[in-house]
Amino acid sequence: MKDYNKLVRDKIPEIIKESGRQCDYIIADKKEQLELLINKLDEEVLEFKEDRNLEELADIMEVLFALANNLGFKEEELIKKREEKKGERGGFEDGIVLQKVYE
Repeated sequence: MKDYNKLVRDKIPEIIKESGRQCDYIIADKKEQLELLINKLDEEVLEFKEDRNLEELADIMEVLFALANNLGFKEEELIKKREEKKGERGGFEDGIVLQKVYE
């Protein structure tokens, strides 16, 4: 037996059972989910820093969508806000590093 005590994707208990193993899990309330999602975001970002691949980026995106949902926003609203900010302030494609601003 291995203890995890962490947030996992919704189908993980089903996948574990289909593999012939058993697992225990609970359903966290909305407040608990927020903290678990924040921890999950940290976990996924660390995994991306190690592996730097598309799968890890997709995991980060999934957590971001879940965070938005937990806070009462839809995926589409998050994407729209991203597009608005990108239109107003740009993205990060050019690699600009701001060094100083003179007053």
